[in-house]
Amino acid sequence: MDTPSTPVAAAAAPSALRRFLAGDVWHSFKTSPVAMLAAAIAFVCIFCAVFAPWVAPHDPFDLASLNLADARLPPAWTDEGQARYLLGTDDQGRDILSALFYGARISLAVGLASVLLSVLAGVALGLVAGFAGGRVDAFIMRVCDVMLSFPAILIALLIDGVGRAMFPNAHDTLAFGVLIFAIALGGWVQYARTVRGSTMVERHKEYVQAARVIGVAPWRIMFRHVLPNVLGPVLVLATIQVAAAILTEATLSFLGVGVPPTSPSLGTLIRIGNDFLFSGEWWITIFPGIMLVLIALSVNLLGDWLRDALNPRLR
Repeated sequence: MDTPSTPVAAAAAPSALRRFLAGDVWHSFKTSPVAMLAAAIAFVCIFCAVFAPWVAPHDPFDLASLNLADARLPPAWTDEGQARYLLGTDDQGRDILSALFYGARISLAVGLASVLLSVLAGVALGLVAGFAGGRVDAFIMRVCDVMLSFPAILIALLIDGVGRAMFPNAHDTLAFGVLIFAIALGGWVQYARTVRGSTMVERHKEYVQAARVIGVAPWRIMFRHVLPNVLGPVLVLATIQVAAAILTEATLSFLGVGVPPTSPSLGTLIRIGNDFLFSGEWWITIFPGIMLVLIALSVNLLGDWLRDALNPRLR
């Protein structure tokens, strides 16, 4: 059945991936100053996070290099005319700038991993629900309705509590996996509902009917022909959900139920600095908060631009 399926694929509606290859999205990006600025900010933040061991001036988690005499130093504190701590230090003498790089590394890793897991689960279930219909569709959608009745933060808190109860001695080791699973569990529903709606539209089109007539397997139709044509909304939603996942992780870490204190993320740094905010050491919490806002805002702006770029009605 491989040979007859080729003209079927050629007759499919233009997909988001084909529009990428055609250069329409790239042209839209070059003509959008907001998208270019957001991409530049996101690139700098991601670059500093990924290459934190090389670009950070200090290692904030090396206990041997910490000096309590350097605790709570203000930004741009100098030593013999040379700036040692550009953004100051926290209560343990850790360099705030270096802690931001390492903290953003953890926040981005958790956010991207949880969104990837949500996309894989949501797209697969949405394809099956939209293409199969009937009882399968009804069952998956009822599960989605149940999941939507619980806020994502509450789901993450419940999963974290269960993880602490089941693995009391190994929670710090499993904290990242539990956190990623908890955030993904509350995020896959939107992908499933979005893909299901698009799949229900695509399954009635001529190229799908032609594939069925010539005997192409249903799973092959779903993943080879239907999936590329429903990826546009998924790409937009995933881009925006990255920012939401990072904020969720920061919220959980701020509440003390996120990543372990030995590997603090941006949320943990904000929580630590919050204790010193009213005593005059504002930089301990303000700079992690600014870093978190920059990452979330830049990703959201890129998501808004991508939504418009992939919308054929706006061309």
